[in-house]
Amino acid sequence: MTTTTFASRALIQLEVTRALRNRKFLFFSVIYPSALFLLIAGSADSVTKVTGTELTLPTFYMVAMASFGALTAVLMGNSERIAKERESGWVRQLRLTTLPGRGYVFAKTASAAVISLPSIVVVFVVAAAVKDVRLDAWQWLALTGTIWAGSLVFAALGVALGYLASGDSVRPITMIVYFGLSMLGGLWMPTTTFPQWLQDIAKWLPTHAYAALGQSIELGDAPQLKDVAILAVSFVLFAGGAAWLYRKDTLKA
Repeated sequence: MTTTTFASRALIQLEVTRALRNRKFLFFSVIYPSALFLLIAGSADSVTKVTGTELTLPTFYMVAMASFGALTAVLMGNSERIAKERESGWVRQLRLTTLPGRGYVFAKTASAAVISLPSIVVVFVVAAAVKDVRLDAWQWLALTGTIWAGSLVFAALGVALGYLASGDSVRPITMIVYFGLSMLGGLWMPTTTFPQWLQDIAKWLPTHAYAALGQSIELGDAPQLKDVAILAVSFVLFAGGAAWLYRKDTLKA
């Protein structure tokens, strides 16, 4: 094991431990999405389908809220924590170690993704127990893996925002991005209810592609290559931007 790999693993373990000790963070990333699911789909029957889809309200919002929970865990947690670490001098201390910029971005992204897994599983458990959502075993596994892997895209975005904004401005900027991507991407309501011009915009957002992957699995269909491509390109852009901002911040130090 190289010193760089060891440093990355140590940072991942530290980040996961810190997140698990933050009760406020755990509430909003794990419990909050499940509560929203019950609020939105709690009174819905298992027959009525969402306009423009073949999914019932409980199945549609199960994927939407699981995706929303993962987005909350990786985006909100990463951006604010990193901005505060920059101001406290913690990031400056990390630069004295053998951890390179790409290792830092990887560690932050990976640790955030680990935290997103419980939020996904809890929504699924609530949907199955309360709304009697039933899927094949392969669909449950595929949904969990797909939504979890897709959260890496937004984890990288969280790292980039943490370096783009200062400690005072990071929260409002992140909230705008967070709510904008959630609403326009169809995590809170079906995009089929939007005006056509807004639907045309929404279909290119990574959150729309993120939810669409899960919805395809629920229907037993193969994911659309367009959605996979949008997420792949978004990850490259966000991760690349995060690494560039890290290096830029290093030069200023």
